[in-house]
Amino acid sequence: MDFGPLAVLIDPCLYLTGNTPLICGSAFVHCGTHASLNPMPPLSVLDLSVVTTGTPPAKALRNSIDLAQHADRLGYVRYWVAEHHNLASVASPVPAIMIGQIAAATQHIRVGSGGVMLPNHAPLVVAEQFKMLEALFPGRVDLGLGRAPGTDGATAYALRSRLDRREGDDFLERLHELTLWETREFPDGHPYNNVMAMPNDTPLPPIWLLGSSDYSAELSAQLGMGFAFAHHFASYDAVEAMTNYRTRFKPSRWRNTPHAILAVAAIVADTDEEAERLASSADLNRLRRDRGQYAPLPSVEESLAYPYTESERAVVARNRSRLFVGSAATVMQKLQPMIDASRPDELMVITAVYDHGARKKSYDLLADAFRRSKTQAA
Repeated sequence: MDFGPLAVLIDPCLYLTGNTPLICGSAFVHCGTHASLNPMPPLSVLDLSVVTTGTPPAKALRNSIDLAQHADRLGYVRYWVAEHHNLASVASPVPAIMIGQIAAATQHIRVGSGGVMLPNHAPLVVAEQFKMLEALFPGRVDLGLGRAPGTDGATAYALRSRLDRREGDDFLERLHELTLWETREFPDGHPYNNVMAMPNDTPLPPIWLLGSSDYSAELSAQLGMGFAFAHHFASYDAVEAMTNYRTRFKPSRWRNTPHAILAVAAIVADTDEEAERLASSADLNRLRRDRGQYAPLPSVEESLAYPYTESERAVVARNRSRLFVGSAATVMQKLQPMIDASRPDELMVITAVYDHGARKKSYDLLADAFRRSKTQAA
């Protein structure tokens, strides 16, 4: 599963035992006084290079580089870019190119794919691209992999029409081949023994499997790879996925210990009211996407002027279970129960708002709130 545009699905409600708060569809509800059980994890960024009605695609790509530089200065540890095709609201279809540009423009932050949609690519090409990135930016690159095409059926066919098309889901086969370009464990007599993924003096960067279900959690654990869970559009319970990954993890040549990233959608502003204004664009955009209208992100003014029906307002309210909105204090209060229950090693945040300055400020406010929380806990 890719880390695609903001989407919302609802799970049945369930209760955890002891002092753990109510979880409804993996969207946690604060229940009275709740003390933090775990320290705040490091923060990372998931970026879709958002196209808005006032920001054309070329500008959205440059905004991504600017945001990455901002996140680097703020101390975010990781910056991932997505792969999407034929989607008017997402400017970046080629993560490898964006990773190189962002890594060259930043100093410390790790840069990776969230993710490369492996069914769209020959594994050798992915190996070559990411070995090159690792050679140019050693120790700063991540290879996140997804199973979905990241697009519609016609576009997926156009992407793959010249590849060796296999029937059904061939993700496992492609993943195995990708790892073989690193391990060189092709069977005796296999023609690929005579093929070298260059640069051959550079390893593949760390591999992460992305997902929104138990499938990727199980696979990541069995293969001993990193795991990133897309809470922002998953119907599967985040706590169960993260827990299963950690408890079933098997050390491997890829990782000695498990590392689970929880990706969430958040919009933070100075006040709850301002954050709600900014979130109105995401509300309308999601409503339109549910109807098959894949348009650039609308402005706040257009979104607030939209004549919602009562049934549409109910849909927006349900969709909000996957989006954390408010002041820094409000968002922290909403996030803390989820962090306590799922115990992520890292929290990856996607913020899709109309104004680029407001987007940067949202990440600024969240980073400051996490710093203050860690200071208070020390």
